[in-house]
Amino acid sequence: MAENIRLTRSLLPLLALLAVGCQSGDDPGLTELRTVRIEPGPEAARRLQEALIMAQPGDVVQLAAGRYAFESTLSLDVENVTLRGAGPNKTILSFENQGTGTGGEGVSITSNGVVVEDLAIEDTPGDALKLRAAGPVTVRRVRTEWTDGSQATNGAYGIYPVQCHHVLVEDCTAIGASDAGIYVGQSRFVVVRRNHVSRNVAGIEIENCTQADVYENVATENSGGILVFSLPNLPVAGGSDCRVFKNLIEENNHPNFAPAGNIVASVPPGTGIMVMAYDHVEIFQNTICNNKTANLAIVSYLVTEKTYDDPRYDPYCEAIDVHDNEFSGGGNQPSGTLGKTLSQLTGGTFPDIVYDGIVDEEKLVEGELPRPLRITIRDNGDADFVNLDLVNFEPLKLRFPKISRDLVPHDGRHEPLAPVQLKSPLQLESTE
Repeated sequence: MAENIRLTRSLLPLLALLAVGCQSGDDPGLTELRTVRIEPGPEAARRLQEALIMAQPGDVVQLAAGRYAFESTLSLDVENVTLRGAGPNKTILSFENQGTGTGGEGVSITSNGVVVEDLAIEDTPGDALKLRAAGPVTVRRVRTEWTDGSQATNGAYGIYPVQCHHVLVEDCTAIGASDAGIYVGQSRFVVVRRNHVSRNVAGIEIENCTQADVYENVATENSGGILVFSLPNLPVAGGSDCRVFKNLIEENNHPNFAPAGNIVASVPPGTGIMVMAYDHVEIFQNTICNNKTANLAIVSYLVTEKTYDDPRYDPYCEAIDVHDNEFSGGGNQPSGTLGKTLSQLTGGTFPDIVYDGIVDEEKLVEGELPRPLRITIRDNGDADFVNLDLVNFEPLKLRFPKISRDLVPHDGRHEPLAPVQLKSPLQLESTE
């Protein structure tokens, strides 16, 4: 027995060498795991794009600390690749000299199982980091920033997964986006946590997603802190099942610098959280304070007075549950066209929670929404509230709203939404 053990041990180095030989090309089904290292310098941009093109699944592309200058978009379409820097304030990818006609995006990813971490992307003409039709995807400790301040010419999105699944965005920083610092759109199974967003139009935006958790983030000095929107005329229709909890959302009073015509251009500066046309949203255990227009607004898409021609679209908010939040300050200086106009109905200021009162009248039963569809509000300390009853506001027909500050019709609770469960590439493969 002892001799057999010694023989096995003596063969291990040989077996390892044979395995490496197979991984390097003898068996196309096996791939050698590699780390490709890139250093700053005149050839760094070329070498990095070449490394991303030639990458094999499982590779790590490691960027040393330093500043890297790019004149065109970096693209990655190889699965299960990690793009890693030395830290978001140490490895900086600058696109300030990116030429026209080169894509406009900083880093564009269209492959599954990708991880981007520990680097910064600065001054892109378009979106900083875009991940499209991929999953799972992880963005960790990434900083996106436009360093010349808040301008309409800044790129629209900082971190931008769209039509993805099993999305994790954590411990990131996003500054200066002309639409949203962190935007996750038309995606399934989303976790956005422990990020810091400031001086964007929207700090964090969840749009037309199913099953999203947004928690332990800090949103401050944006025009709007956290937006949960469902919009029409998009490839993936509707949004539902979003939990927004344990966030700090304060002093989001930055002027709105979105380009004219964008939907976020209508977000009143001074908005803490805005929920628009979403179903099944649970907002709880947040600290929401000193947002000058409204700490929390729950509105229908119809309040924007924009038309749409999407037969799949439901423009109403339903089954929203607001509970156990801490509100303070705010509402004392509504701004933006929408904020100023609607605040005239309440004497020029807003309470903590503003509900436009627009409902789908076809769903009413004896003049009320069925309980599973109602907006429920409870256990929010001394937070005050208004229902603007805009469903009955037609001034040209001399119909005026019956504004109510009574929370009794909104007493109750919905079943808590389930936490989002993200799956790894291996877990997803095992279920296929």
